[in-house]
Amino acid sequence: MAQLTAFVAGLLFAAGLGLGGMTQPAKVFGFLDIAGSWDPSLAFVMLGAIAVHATAVRRILRRRAPLFVVRFTLPTRRDIDARLVVGAALFGAGWGLVGYCPGPAVAALGGGVPAAAVFVPAMVAGMWMCRALFERPEPARAAAPRHTLPHR
Repeated sequence: MAQLTAFVAGLLFAAGLGLGGMTQPAKVFGFLDIAGSWDPSLAFVMLGAIAVHATAVRRILRRRAPLFVVRFTLPTRRDIDARLVVGAALFGAGWGLVGYCPGPAVAALGGGVPAAAVFVPAMVAGMWMCRALFERPEPARAAAPRHTLPHR
């Protein structure tokens, strides 16, 4: 059921991006062109998304437990480190140069946009390289003891 819910949420997200025109790099470039013919529509889409998210999170966290897992897991880190700053800069540079960020790029790929067919594999390769270069492998964990019923 959790996978179905995630799939439906992804479809809803993609539909919202498509209806809002956010899968079109020209919209992003228009939003970033504050000195020229600025297009504020992306700001309205962002504000709408923030309002929906804030409302949903408040309602969800009032529940005693989540629907599909044992407990809620929320981010705990609040520090700003070099990895965060570099990642944000790369994200912003890619967004400004190409006009895509991950969500709209995948939605555009699903819509058959040729530029997305180039961008998405490059994005995935970049994610893979980042993981290979910067993530430390987790130490091997001892196998958890199995709780079995005694034989009769």
